[in-house]
Amino acid sequence: MTQGAGQGPEVERTATLRDFRVPAYVHETGPYAQSTHPGDVVPPSDETYPEGYTPTQRDLPVINRGDTVQVTVDPASVPAPQPVTGPGPLYVVGDVHGYLDELVAALQEQGLIDAAGQWCAGTARLWFLGDFTDRGPDGIGVIDLVMRLSAEAAAAGGYCKALMGNHELLLLGAKRFGDTPVNSGAGTATFQAAWLLNGGQKTDMDRLQDHHLQWMARLDAVEEVDGHLLLHSDTTAYLDYGRSIEEVNDTVRETLTRNDADEVWDLFRKFTKRFSFRDEGGADAVRSLLDTYGGTRVVHGHSPIPYLLGEVGSEDDEDDTGPVVAGPHVYADGLAIAMDGGVTMAGKLLVRKLPLGV
Repeated sequence: MTQGAGQGPEVERTATLRDFRVPAYVHETGPYAQSTHPGDVVPPSDETYPEGYTPTQRDLPVINRGDTVQVTVDPASVPAPQPVTGPGPLYVVGDVHGYLDELVAALQEQGLIDAAGQWCAGTARLWFLGDFTDRGPDGIGVIDLVMRLSAEAAAAGGYCKALMGNHELLLLGAKRFGDTPVNSGAGTATFQAAWLLNGGQKTDMDRLQDHHLQWMARLDAVEEVDGHLLLHSDTTAYLDYGRSIEEVNDTVRETLTRNDADEVWDLFRKFTKRFSFRDEGGADAVRSLLDTYGGTRVVHGHSPIPYLLGEVGSEDDEDDTGPVVAGPHVYADGLAIAMDGGVTMAGKLLVRKLPLGV
């Protein structure tokens, strides 16, 4: 969720909301293997495993045959090995925005990580829908956790992958271009000013390292999994970047590689658009994406569910209990699922298994 990106008159602007709760920091750091895809990180075999890493096969001591007691076992009592029937269950995560404690709790609630924060979901597949930083207290801690879980999930036969959100583009732009003026479409702007306006945290910038920047720059923008078209923003602007998922992802990466401030700003501005699926014609907008990229339902983050439902007051409201978010919001004739539970406004950080209700 971002403001001040020169969205134009077709985009509803919302006031910046103050974060009332600041959860304690949880720092999860460690070495990360390099990979051509941010979601396919596997620790190299010639490196020391991170603390708590569980190999795919148990290391057993070598025992001489004479040291063992020979016991006759009835073959009928030995359970037959279970065949691999395909990929594990699919889960998606809405916007996190630096709320590491809430993310850890939500992943544990779904049985994806254990009490120590380690991957325990075997072959499950986990997709983050973007926006890891800004507004909340520990965006870099969130990125570190996602990178580590990517390695642990891959080692267990599953995966943990992530999509590019507009706040990843904003943080990359603030780091690369700083106060360099860009043509915002509504006058002159800078990435640094936009980043601060939209919840940029100095502690995140201070801890941002090269491997974080490389990981963010390689993230895909769109993916289709099990009939679900996954993307960050509820906008049709993805159609401006290609007629296939591969073309969109390649175009976004090439734009970031060229490192032109105005080009990256335009990409950020378009990914900041919202509400394309909400009002009259929303279902048709969703269909335009599904017809182009495939899938039967769009699953997105970006626009908090309380915004979509018109249930958000101002930051000056005396009632600071926050909106009530029970779960994902299905709308646009059942073709769209919103996953941003509004954690930045005391809502809920959503992690859900797809398809919903199964």
